[in-house]
Parts: sequence; C-alpha cells; structure tokens
Amino acid sequence: MQKLALSRSSESFNITRPPGECATLVWLSQGSIQEQPGHCAAAFDVYGFRFSLSGCPQEPAIDMLAEDFAFFRRPAVDQPMKIVLSRQAPDYQDVPHRPASVYTPRNIALSENERTFVDYGGRALAVFDRLEPSIRIQSLDTDMLYEATYLFLLSRVGEFLDARRLHRIHAMALAHRGRAILAVFPMGGGKSMLASELLKCQDFDFLSDDSPFIAPDGRVYAFPLRLGLLPGADTEFPAEHKRTINRMEFGPKVLLNYSYFASRVKPVADPGIVFLGRRSLAPDCRIEPAGTVESYRSMVADCMVGLGLFQGLEFVLRSSAIELASKAWTGMSRLRNARRLFRRSLVYRLILGRDRAQNAQAIIDFVREHLAG
Repeated sequence: MQKLALSRSSESFNITRPPGECATLVWLSQGSIQEQPGHCAAAFDVYGFRFSLSGCPQEPAIDMLAEDFAFFRRPAVDQPMKIVLSRQAPDYQDVPHRPASVYTPRNIALSENERTFVDYGGRALAVFDRLEPSIRIQSLDTDMLYEATYLFLLSRVGEFLDARRLHRIHAMALAHRGRAILAVFPMGGGKSMLASELLKCQDFDFLSDDSPFIAPDGRVYAFPLRLGLLPGADTEFPAEHKRTINRMEFGPKVLLNYSYFASRVKPVADPGIVFLGRRSLAPDCRIEPAGTVESYRSMVADCMVGLGLFQGLEFVLRSSAIELASKAWTGMSRLRNARRLFRRSLVYRLILGRDRAQNAQAIIDFVREHLAG
C-alpha cells in the first residue's frame, strides 16, 4: 500500500510573486516547450502536484489563477506541469483531421498518441501533451483563457491525487476548533453563500468552498481557491476582494478572492460534523439526525461519483469507456475515504430556510453545542 505523506501548513507557502526576473515558457514549432527570460512564471505545489503558469507579460488570466491557487504558491518547484497561456486566435494547423472522441456542452476533444486537443467552440484551443508534461491554451478572450486553465487544473489535480488516495468531495468545508464542518449540497444549493455567512463568525476557519480533500483516515485537507457568489449577493463584500467572470455555460459569476479569507485557512482538520443539506422556503432552518441510507447515498453521489465536481473527462480519458472502466478502483477508494469521514463524524440533515443570517446562526449554535469538547 502506498503511504500518503502530506505535510503542509499555511506557513509553508509563499503567496507573493517572486522578485527579480522570471521565466516564460515558449512553444516551439516542433511541439516542445522551453524556458526563456523576460516573461513571468509562477510555481505551485498542490499536495505533490506541481505546476507552473506563464504567458505574455501582465496577462490578467495568469494573475487571476495565481490568486485562486495562492495557498499553494511556492518560490519554485521541481519538474512542474508547464501551463502556457497564449493570447492569440486558436491555431489549428497541427490538429489532426479526425473525428472527436469526447463531446461536452463546452468543448470537443480528440487524442493522438500522447497529445489531446480540446476545442472550445472556436474561441479557445488547448493542446495537452502528457510526455512533456505541458498544456498550451490559446484564446483572445481573458475569461476563456482563465476558465479553460482553471478547469484543466481541477481535472489534473483531482486525477493526480486520486492515484494517491486523497479524494475530493463536493461540499463546503469549514473548521471549528480543529474539527471539520462539511455541508454537502446539490450543485447550486448555496454552499458558497452559507460559507460566506459562517465566516463572519470568528470561531470558524476555512477549508474549501466546493471540494476539500478526504484522506484515508477521514481527515479533511484544505483546497481554498475562491468563493463563488451570484450577482446581487455580493454587495456586502469589499470591492478589492471581488472580481466577475463570464463562464462558458452558466453566465457571469462574482468571485470572492482568496485574499478575503487568507488569514482564516485551516490546512487540515479532523472529522467533526457532516451536514446533508437541502434548501426550502420555510422561515427557519432545521437540523435533524440523518439515516444510514441517506448517508450512504451522499457518499456515493458526492464523493464516489463526484456529482457537481468537474472531472475533466476530455483530459483524463484516452480510450472512452475502456479508460473509464479502468477507473473503477478509484471509485472504491473514494467510497472508503468517505465512509471513514462519515463514521468519524456526526451526520445530520440540514434544511436551510429563507433567512441566510438565521441559517448561519442555527449552524453556529449547533456546532458550538456538539463540538464543545
């Protein structure tokens, strides 16, 4: 059995841009990448998955991604996945003339040997080379460069850490006195808004807005990228910590930057409480014990399958159904980690009411009472 070694603390990461002259990565005509001085590159280490970002000077998409992954920023890393953002029209000259193998609402993809080509409706093109390893993303649109790279990173980080038995769960995660508080909701269920309300209470630290990692012992590791808020629900947050992006499928979204909660991140927390969440139009919030069947249903949907999580099949799969079948062991490993988390936690059904502040206060009071020791 492979030993999982994770020794991260918030003090381990340098979240400022390294001083001095940086390097850029340049795509050569024969398909390889080399470093040249002049343009700035940033390095990151997400629990062993190392990558670098580079591109044109002062590229906004790079700064946005660096803000998202600031918790994991390092002065330098060895043998990173090289990610190059190019502000240019997509160049299809080297794309094979063959049918696509993967179709999603946002893109189509095809593979040849160790390279995967992903086209975003003519607005962006990504070329992923597994041998380098590297990816070059071309677009004239800042939001396309940003979102395509962000989703690629979620895919690759998830696949890399799956192989090391550290798995994502689709949940909001905070911490109270070193114990993890997870709220599992369907997509669009209000995880981010609930997190933003709970963080107003100084008793809570931050782990993740959407997808913390679960280790084989059930402990929860931070994945603090950003908080996503719907337009109109962001007025109480300082402007210097917000930005708006236009997403490929779902329209505009206001993001609350890592800088807003940077001082509140808890790198790892022991199991505490898992809330299985739903929303209602009732005036008050209700918290009641959850049954075993309901708990297992959540384990399967929100961790084993990962409903609501971006799994990036266009980057992961090479042989369609054959490759997917070979991932069955990953699903079982995810389920084992989820079972350990749930068994070491108090599991309750959480039904949110209409009043956001009342919802948050009910959870705060409940957590204080049940995790007082």
